[in-house]
Amino acid sequence: MTSAQPRPDSAPASSPSRSRVATILLGFSLMLIAFNLRPVFASLSILLPDLLQQTTLSSAGAGYLTTLPVLCLGLFAPLAPKIAERIGPERTLLLALLVLMTGTAVRGMGNIPALFLGSALAGAAIATGNVLLPSVVKRDFSGQAALMTGLYTMALCGGAASAAAFTLPIAHLFDDAWQVGLAVWAIPAALVALVWAPQALRARSVSGLARRKVTGLWRDPLAWQVTFFMGLQSALAYCVLGWMAPILRARGLDGVEAGLVASVSIMVQVLTCLLAPTLALRFRDQKWVNAGLAMTAAIGLTGMLYAPLSTIWGWAILQGIGQGGLFAMAMTVIVLRSPDSHVAAHLSGMAQGVGYVLAAFGPLLVGVLHSLTGSYDASGWLFMALGLVAAASGWGAGRALHVKASSVDAAPSR
Repeated sequence: MTSAQPRPDSAPASSPSRSRVATILLGFSLMLIAFNLRPVFASLSILLPDLLQQTTLSSAGAGYLTTLPVLCLGLFAPLAPKIAERIGPERTLLLALLVLMTGTAVRGMGNIPALFLGSALAGAAIATGNVLLPSVVKRDFSGQAALMTGLYTMALCGGAASAAAFTLPIAHLFDDAWQVGLAVWAIPAALVALVWAPQALRARSVSGLARRKVTGLWRDPLAWQVTFFMGLQSALAYCVLGWMAPILRARGLDGVEAGLVASVSIMVQVLTCLLAPTLALRFRDQKWVNAGLAMTAAIGLTGMLYAPLSTIWGWAILQGIGQGGLFAMAMTVIVLRSPDSHVAAHLSGMAQGVGYVLAAFGPLLVGVLHSLTGSYDASGWLFMALGLVAAASGWGAGRALHVKASSVDAAPSR
């Protein structure tokens, strides 16, 4: 399989118009944005047993609630490149931060409809950030794509780990108010919006993407392998973010300890997010790396479900190694399989649009299985099945090829 001829991007990282200081500031800002794209999931997971006890939410309803933002990731991801074509990726990311802040705050209003509404808003905003970050990295950090991808995926995991560790203690400070534990994560989103706003407003209102059209992507088998790899590893990831803490609490750990175990697992992901892309690029392709990480993540999660509690920390670390590297590689192959930033934006939208709709079935099935059986034991079969199929799609996505898609000049509007 041969790739389409790459076309130079409109704003390469080496452009003399961008100073070194501005590039560093951009990279740091992207990491801050990424930090805010996961607390929504981890904070809900930690407080889910409290919600089940203190509200009318059922186990099945909890499954729907944990699934809703993941489903929104898929439904809204294809819209992100289209919005960016009109107002530019920088302004689109600023809009996403404001919607994320609003949705996160709405979840703290204290009623079930607000929980669902806020989760949907947050999911739409996170979808936009998820899609545009790889595109901006491809455009402005093409020479350091693996390093930058590792850094912002590290920040993603750091946000999730922080929410897992601090949500329940913060709720305890306010008389065990789960509403505060959920809503408090609107504050960092607001602060990052303030940091990002000057850069977003200085950027050109219409990006180079507005004058480009990507063709052939949805007919390309490699693009579909990248998409399934993204979706299946995400299904595992959101099983972890949505259900790891409730599983551990059901096994006998108290809420704070369950949160710490989940936080440690996610903090290990921070390290492997940074290391995996750089190490993977030392090989001719990433087939073995992708497949191995998928199985490591699934085995680690299954061990946390079945293994003796005395070994739970070891399984948490193993799961973090696999899941962190797996997520980083899923984002990395979007960049590596794309010939330019325009294709990267659309491949990211395809992979995350279809992939996250597929991923939504992971946490949903955990909730349904728990509702049907009264325990989490049956979920182990689901975890291993997801790992096996993710390994197979990761093998295909890891081949050293470009997708058969091209970005061409679009006809000017009249």
